Amino acid sequence: MNKHTQREEIRRRIKKLTPGYCLISDKAICLSILSLPVYRNASCIFCYVSTVKEVDTHPIIQDAWTSGKRIAVPRCISEGIMDAFEIRSWEDLTNGKYQIPEPKAHCALVTPPEIDFAILPCLSCDRKKNRLGHGGGYYDRYLMNTTFPAAAVCREQILLDHVCHEPHDRPMDMVVTEIATY
Repeated sequence: MNKHTQREEIRRRIKKLTPGYCLISDKAICLSILSLPVYRNASCIFCYVSTVKEVDTHPIIQDAWTSGKRIAVPRCISEGIMDAFEIRSWEDLTNGKYQIPEPKAHCALVTPPEIDFAILPCLSCDRKKNRLGHGGGYYDRYLMNTTFPAAAVCREQILLDHVCHEPHDRPMDMVVTEIATY
């Protein structure tokens, strides 16, 4: 099996997830993230803004603001390249590449040394903390020279036993599902 085959398999499995399961798993995953010491102690969080099919990160972002944390979210700069920009409210977002919410042009750049903890999307992961992304390489390139801890959020029902990975793929520091943190 290769990454392409794994992505096709996971996309089929995602289509079969019920809305009820997704809602329950999203809430549990968010509560797990919010209880992590690395999250609680962080001043600046790098977090994706979820779309409909992804684990909902809106409660995490809202909690971070309420807790006085800075929130940096990705913006596509060019093909395969992204940077992090600070948002201070939902109004700082606009639809970007692939119709993904991104920071507007006025938002300030956040450099990797400012980030204390990252929360990343995935198509799937395995329990060995390997992440299967959508295939654009944006997150792998961004994480290449960073040192902050990173967690991928993934619903347990779409975890793989083994994610195909290559030398340039950075394993996550943790994978958070609704039932465990690996």
